[in-house]
Order: sequence, then C-alpha cells, then structure tokens
Amino acid sequence: MANEQGDEFVAASGTEVPMWRFFVYSPLGAFAFFVPLEIGGERSILLDHLVTAIESGVPSALPYYALVVILAGAVHPFVSGTWRKSPVSVVFSLFKVIGFVVGAMLVLRVGPAWLLAENMGPYLFDKLVVPVGLLVPIGAVFLALLVGYGLLEFAGVLLQPVMRPIWKTPGRSAIDAVASFVGSYSLGLLITNRVYKEGKYSGREAAIIATGFSTVSATFVVVVASTLDLMGSWNVLFGTSLAVTFAVTAVTVRIWPLSRMRDEYFAGAVPRSEPDDRGRRLARAWAEARAAVAAAPPLGRNIVRNLKDGTLMAMAILPSILSIGLLGMVLATYTPVFDWVGHVFYPITWITQAPEPMLVAKAAAVGVAEMFLPALLVTGSSAAVKFIVAVVSVSQIVFFSALVPCVVATEIPISVFRMVVIWFERVALSLLFATPVALVLF
Repeated sequence: MANEQGDEFVAASGTEVPMWRFFVYSPLGAFAFFVPLEIGGERSILLDHLVTAIESGVPSALPYYALVVILAGAVHPFVSGTWRKSPVSVVFSLFKVIGFVVGAMLVLRVGPAWLLAENMGPYLFDKLVVPVGLLVPIGAVFLALLVGYGLLEFAGVLLQPVMRPIWKTPGRSAIDAVASFVGSYSLGLLITNRVYKEGKYSGREAAIIATGFSTVSATFVVVVASTLDLMGSWNVLFGTSLAVTFAVTAVTVRIWPLSRMRDEYFAGAVPRSEPDDRGRRLARAWAEARAAVAAAPPLGRNIVRNLKDGTLMAMAILPSILSIGLLGMVLATYTPVFDWVGHVFYPITWITQAPEPMLVAKAAAVGVAEMFLPALLVTGSSAAVKFIVAVVSVSQIVFFSALVPCVVATEIPISVFRMVVIWFERVALSLLFATPVALVLF
C-alpha cells in the first residue's frame, strides 16, 4: 500500500510521467470503440469494420478458425483443472465439449436435418460464433489503449457524482457501460473482470456492472431491428433500449440479490475505491490519470496481456453458444417449455395492455436461452409487439448462450442462480417500462 501511494504521489506531482500516452493511446482506443465511421456504405465503429473486413476477406477460413477456438475452449477446462472447481463448472465444461461436437458437425456439414437447417445450427455459427470469435480478441487489443493509460481513472472521477447515487457503482464503470453498448457485452465484461481483479471494483460492484450494463452491442441491436423491420424507428428504438436498460438497473441494484451482496474485493488485490473530492474533482481526475500512466506497462506488453485475456474469453464463450444456444432454440421450436415459462410474465403483459400479450410473454421468456430468439418469434406481429420485444431483448442482459458462461469464465462473484433471478427481475421491469412507450409510439 505504501508503494502504491508513493507511486500515486509521484504521478500526481512529478514531471517525469509520460502523459503523452494518455493523450495518444486513450483517444485511439476511444476512437476504435465509440466513433462511427462510414466505410463501403456501412456506418459502424472501427472495431466492427475490422471484423467485417476479415469476414469478407477470408470467409472460407473463418469456420475452421472458429472451430479451433472452440476446440481449445472445450479442452482448456480439463487441461487447467478448472472443470472441477464447482458443480457449475462441471456442467459448463461438459456443455463446451458438446459445443465442439456441434461445431465440428456444422463445419463438416454432417448431422441431422434439423441441426443443419438454416435457422438452427448455421444461424448460430455464422451470426454469433464467427463474429464473436473475431470481435473479442481484436477488441481486447484496443482495450489496452482504452483502459490502460489513464482514461478509466480520469472519467471515473468526473462521473462519480452520477454513477454512485443512481447505480451504486464507481464513476469508472461508465466506461464499461459505453463499451458494452458500442462494442460488445463480452468486451465490457473483459473490462469489468480486469478492473475487479485490480481492486478497483468490489464484488458487488462488479456483479452490478456485469448484470446491469453488459448488454448486447449497438451493432447487434441493428441486427434485431433489421430482422423486425424497425430500422425506420432506429433512433427511437436505440434510445428507448438504452433508457430502459439503465432504468431497470437503477431498480435491480436496490432489490435482492444485488442489494444483499457484500462489497468484498478480489483476493490478493489492494482495494482502490474512488476518493470523493467534490471541491477539486478535475484536479483529482488528472492526478488519478497520471498515477495510472505512471504505473502502466509498455504498450506491447499491455497488448499481449489483453490479447491473452481476450483469447481465453473467446474460448470460454464460443463452445457455450453452440451448445446452450442450440438447446434454447430446440426447446423454443419443438417443445412447449417456453410457453409454460411465458405464463409467468403474462400477468404483466396483460396488465400493461400489450398487444398479443401471450406472444409477448413467451418471447420474453425465450430470451433467457439466447437474446435473439424473441425476435424470431414475432417477425409477423404488429410494430408495437416488435418494439416491445426488441427493447426487452436488449434490456434483459442475462442469457445462457453467451452472457452467463461469459460471467462464469470470469472471477466476478455471482452465481448462476442469482443471475437467473436477476434475469426475471429485468424482464418483468423491462416489460413494465417498454410497453407504455410502444403503445404511445404505435
């Protein structure tokens, strides 16, 4: 602790700190994540353009690349011994093996007709597995620029008056929230896990961020909007999704289970809570940025470390998408399971006078398996139904094909059961908030 405080004092007062890193690396990272560009007639962030360019440049190689990552992800728990860490780890490790088997069948185009149907296995592989397999490692490289050289600390001090009272998280969590919306929930979780392990988030704060801010990216919301023919209302849809997501989070942090979690820090980490310097906030923000730059490793080493984390994250996610996501699609398509679960939400859709209340309730329920599934159920419905389902899909945050195994792959201390409870709370609240907006607009 003494050394850390000494480093911070030198960073805050000395002249030898290379602050050009803050002014060069941080803007480059922010540019890659947050600034939309129009390239080839498509407007998106640089990170998404890079992934699209790779997908277009070497399309025939990508399935095999993804399969290698899936194989590595399936083998890793058994090589590292993490598969026996807990009963949940055992289950997810087995699902990863199943994911590899499914992936091999899809790449080789062998297997039952229902698996090879275009709206089943190939959809999961082409629309989710391949993009995520590229996005996470590439995004991790730019994370080294975004969060490694003072921007996180600088923004955190400035945003503390907003984040702490409303969402009970440090100001620096605003970076996580924005990174998730413009980049990917997986990238947001990558940031959250790294910052938690560094002692800058408590376990409770990390759990709030993981289940309250780490939603699907704006790019994926575009996919949902296009599928539901809502691009004509894109600005309203995106704005409503953003507002509902954060409004729901403001409620869930005040109810069980998040409200009862303890503010304990990662084992071995030195807690680094944000100071509350109301009278000199800008000066304190600059001092925190200088301390971060002084302690930051060289760019090359930082990139290698982040690339390693991103690759491990991709290995954890991809097999689970193919196993758990496929299971959810099968249950939704061939069984009445989600019809039964939908009855839990039917009183809410009926009370709020949502059009086709039973269909909206079922669509809301099926999202726990994969966030895109609800959109597939309402493609032929009215604009109001599509709007409600689209907003709920984004705001629910928790789903088993990717977010849940992604959180399990981190050190964030929240159980699967508690994530399911939070999913239920978020869906119920999202329906309450989104339905009146849809009825006014449509």
